[in-house]
Amino acid sequence: MGGRLQDKVVLISGSTGIAAATARLAASEGASVFTIALERGECAEVFTGDLALADTARDGVRECLRRFGRIDCLYNVAGISGRRFGDGPLDQCTEEAWDKIFDANVKSMFLLTRETLRVMLRQPVAENGLRGAILNMASVLATSPEPLHFDTHAYAASKGAILAMTKAMAAYYAPHRIRVNAIAPGLVRTPMSLRAQDDPEILASIRRKQPLAEDLIPAEDIARASVFLMSDEARMITGETLTVDAGWSVTP
Repeated sequence: MGGRLQDKVVLISGSTGIAAATARLAASEGASVFTIALERGECAEVFTGDLALADTARDGVRECLRRFGRIDCLYNVAGISGRRFGDGPLDQCTEEAWDKIFDANVKSMFLLTRETLRVMLRQPVAENGLRGAILNMASVLATSPEPLHFDTHAYAASKGAILAMTKAMAAYYAPHRIRVNAIAPGLVRTPMSLRAQDDPEILASIRRKQPLAEDLIPAEDIARASVFLMSDEARMITGETLTVDAGWSVTP
């Protein structure tokens, strides 16, 4: 019996944390996985390049097609938190942080999705009735801010942009048989959250804020939800944001 992504080609941006956990799970569910990222990270094989550059998106998609001949799913995971560049409350946020965050989180998604859509639109409709599925990485901070420890306004704005892009794309591409959804995690145990992992005050707050985990969320939990949204189990779902936050958004 095949897995939930049996014989599907899954293109993932990013090579650590949630991206790596999803790549492993997707492969175990029968997918052929192609990863594009700035560096190798946790994945055995990665097409490397800066995803904020159009050439990286174009060449990466071409290589994925050369190897597998089709792209069934795109998962836009790659992104950054820009506190080290000066992200923070808007009156304190630096231009450098704003530009770097939007390049890494939004422009990279735009470029890779544009190249992938051009491929999907040319593909014949598959047996499941679809040409493809796209999943975008948002964040609970786009809709449920936490001003004490996570006052990074450029980051939140970038994730809000992703939610808007997801909804607009879902509406436009549904008649073309392409699904587009987003996933909005809470605080996940990944390399990007090391600052929080090393801060006792933040950890104490997270035990209350994410009561289902009483901790940071394991990346594998986000990967399981991601595989669901890319699989045929979700083939009638588009334009939605699945929040996987261990209770963050419903906990004061």
